[in-house]
Amino acid sequence: MAPGNFTQVTEFILTGVSDRPELQIPLFLVFLVIYGLTVSGNLGIITLTSVDSRLQTPMYFFLRHLAIINLGNSTVIAPKMLINFLVKKKASSYYECATQLGGFLAFIVSEVMMLAVMAYDRYVAICNPLLYMVVISRKICLLLVSLTYLYGFSTAVVVSPCIFSVSYCSSNVINHFYCDIAPLLALSCSDTYFPETIVFVSAATNLVSSMITVLVSYFNIVLSILRIRSSEGRKKAFSTCGSHMMAVAVFYGTMLFMYVQPQTNHSLDTDKMASVFYTLVIPMLNPMIYSLRNKDVKDALKKFMANPCSSCKPK
Repeated sequence: MAPGNFTQVTEFILTGVSDRPELQIPLFLVFLVIYGLTVSGNLGIITLTSVDSRLQTPMYFFLRHLAIINLGNSTVIAPKMLINFLVKKKASSYYECATQLGGFLAFIVSEVMMLAVMAYDRYVAICNPLLYMVVISRKICLLLVSLTYLYGFSTAVVVSPCIFSVSYCSSNVINHFYCDIAPLLALSCSDTYFPETIVFVSAATNLVSSMITVLVSYFNIVLSILRIRSSEGRKKAFSTCGSHMMAVAVFYGTMLFMYVQPQTNHSLDTDKMASVFYTLVIPMLNPMIYSLRNKDVKDALKKFMANPCSSCKPK
């Protein structure tokens, strides 16, 4: 087809999680609860790790920024999704869609990198405890977090324009609940080889580099734990690492399933369900997995609830 025959798309229609009318209100209530728990849980972590003097270590500094990323990622997706459950025309303008995709990419890539940073932090703390405050100094913490956000933003700036550089014409119905890469490329009436390649290379590079950091860090952590003579100490350490690694495995598994494959092999309905996990469910679970099972955080929460001002006072 010649370019002159195209009718340029100015808005997209999102099909949502389900197009069945009788499910819209029940799904709205379910995802409203999920988003409410996500906001309250992550804001709670951000507040506690900011005001409590006992939670001013590098581990909780990184946890605070993971909570910020999770909150941002969910907020890019959930409000528009919830509105669409209540309206008949689930429309999103061209530029609104591009902005949502850019925000999603910035936060999701930042999360991938932050998980690697947190794994490295735990590696140094457990395997080189005497050097911990030297290796993971305040300056290094700020540098690692700044680079994480910068890399996420840079990826969004590069990838998002590539996706919207193709021509969208004829159909404008996105088989998804937000503007994601695979369903957008499926609508293109021009060659998608270049954006597919950029997405594949970027996703593979980000995931592989992050996963290698996580796996190497935890391999050395496990070796160090096995050297602990106390069986109770080993059990406690393995339990902590097990819950962390379970969350990491779910996140990385979902991301690998979604993006490190050619776009033509995607099942969009299956991808839609997988997307619910890493955009909405995992950000809801992370405060519980990473911190609410942590004694220091639970003690800080009890203290904060008993007297909100006392946590802010220097000792």
